[in-house]
Parts: sequence; structure tokens; C-alpha cells
Amino acid sequence: MDKWLWHARVVKARTSAAELVESGHVRVNGVRETSPGHAIKAGDVLTIALDRTVRVLKVIAFTERRGDAASARVLYEELGEGKRN
Repeated sequence: MDKWLWHARVVKARTSAAELVESGHVRVNGVRETSPGHAIKAGDVLTIALDRTVRVLKVIAFTERRGDAASARVLYEELGEGKRN
């Protein structure tokens, strides 16, 4: 999960992604997850408490490498009221 969060550019560093998960700020399909290595699959919905906001992302795809912002944007669909454009 931490790797996907980093590839999707939700956070700037993979260690930050791991800390975010370990501190209980990420839910997978409504269930709090504290293991950074937890496997996620396409269709999972991640609820992420980040920087005083809550982002709800539906996992669409995966990638082997971290790319630019445009390539990261195709990895998820933003759900909920806190949509970013």
C-alpha cells in the first residue's frame, strides 16, 4: 500500500507513506489499516486523512515506477466531496 500511495503521488516520499499508514490515517474499504505492506487491488477505496483534509481514492491501476503527476493521476479516481481538479 505504501508503494502505491507513493506512486500515485499522494505523498512525496515512500517513508512518508509508510508512516501515514502506520499511524492509522488510511482506511481500505472502510477498515483502518496499519500495515504499509498491506496488499490493495483495483476497485479498493482508500480513505486518507492528510494535511487536515480527507481524500477518498478508488484504486484504478498500478505502475512499476513513480512517474510524473499526469501518469500518477490515472492510477486512481477521486471520490467524495473533497475532489481535486
